Amino acid sequence: MSKNINQTKAGADPNCVAPNSSQTKDKGLALLKYVVIGIVFGIVFVKAEIISWFRIQEMFRLQSFHMYGVIGSAIVTGIISIQLIKRLNIKSIHGETINIPTKVFKKGQVIGGFIFGLGWAITGACPGPLFAQIGSGYTVILVTLVSALAGTWLYGKFEKYFPN
Repeated sequence: MSKNINQTKAGADPNCVAPNSSQTKDKGLALLKYVVIGIVFGIVFVKAEIISWFRIQEMFRLQSFHMYGVIGSAIVTGIISIQLIKRLNIKSIHGETINIPTKVFKKGQVIGGFIFGLGWAITGACPGPLFAQIGSGYTVILVTLVSALAGTWLYGKFEKYFPN
């Protein structure tokens, strides 16, 4: 694992590849903004049919462009946003410098991506819209949530044994 600037700061978890380097900690009502953003994202996911199991199955069966369009536009938005942050030295909401560490490619990312895609195709849910699906009443997705949490825990527990 490569060292990153944020890992040397006090309180940063040395095992975390991308720690939050923000020095400002939100408390109380200041946390409400995250709830509001989450609700807005959930509404957008529902209205755009991103949480639809049917739409996800259409994508994996190559029957519709809908989800590819959503994912493609998210990738383009991400690329533009990262470039703007880097080139214009945009600060965080608290005025702190945003540090985007360089990523190192590992063979395990391909295997992990395959497993992620397989799980996504089988369950019809990815972590992004998972909570919007649960909030929309698709309670069977709780099984997917528990599985995702278990998979995350297992990864953290056995990461040192995985290939680089």
